[in-house]
Amino acid sequence: MGQGGEPRRAQAYDGELGAAVARAQGGDEAAFAAAYRMVQPGLLGYLRGIVGDDAEDVASDAWLEIARDLGRFQGDGAGFRGWTATIARHRALDHLRRMRVRPRSAALEQDVLDLPGPRSTHDEVLESLSTERALALVRGLPRDQAEAVLLRVVVGLDGPSAARVLGKRPGAVRTAAHRGLKRLARELGVEGVTDDGPRTLGEST
Repeated sequence: MGQGGEPRRAQAYDGELGAAVARAQGGDEAAFAAAYRMVQPGLLGYLRGIVGDDAEDVASDAWLEIARDLGRFQGDGAGFRGWTATIARHRALDHLRRMRVRPRSAALEQDVLDLPGPRSTHDEVLESLSTERALALVRGLPRDQAEAVLLRVVVGLDGPSAARVLGKRPGAVRTAAHRGLKRLARELGVEGVTDDGPRTLGEST
C-alpha cells in the first residue's frame, strides 16, 4: 500500500482520477491504466481484509467487470472509487459463497462506517494501517467494523460513499466504525483514544 497516510492522499487525487476515467471511457487505454494505478492499492487492501490471500484473484475478477462496464459509469473520481469498491465487494462476497466460508462474525451484513475523534488519533491509526500487521488486526475485527475501517481508511471513501457501498444508513454505519477504529487504536497502542461520540468527518467537510 506504500507510505503511511496514502489512503488520505488518495482523496486528493480524485480530480486527476476523474479526468483519467473520462479519457478511458473515450477509449484511451493509457488513461485506464492510470486510473487502475490510482485505485488498485486501496481496492487490494480492502479485499485483503475480506478474503485474505485470495485478494489478488478477486481484484482481477473485479477489474474485468470494471473494464467491461466502464461505459455505463457516470460520475467523478470519488464516485469511481465508490463504484469500483461496490463491484469488488460483490466479487468478494461471491468468492466467499463459492468457498463456503462463513464470515468470522455474523456482522458481515450489519451497518458500517465513519471515523471518530480526535483527529490526532485518526492520523496515527491511518499511518499504522499501512503495515501488514495492521491489516491482520483489521481482519480480526467483527466484519461490520472491519469493512467500515477498510472502506473509509484504505479505499479512501467518505462516509456517505462508504454507506452506499454497503447499502446501509450513514448514521448506523458510524457506530460500527467508531467501535472498530477505537479497538484498532488500542491494539496498535495509539494514545489518546477517547470515549467521545463518533464524529462524521466525511460528512462534515
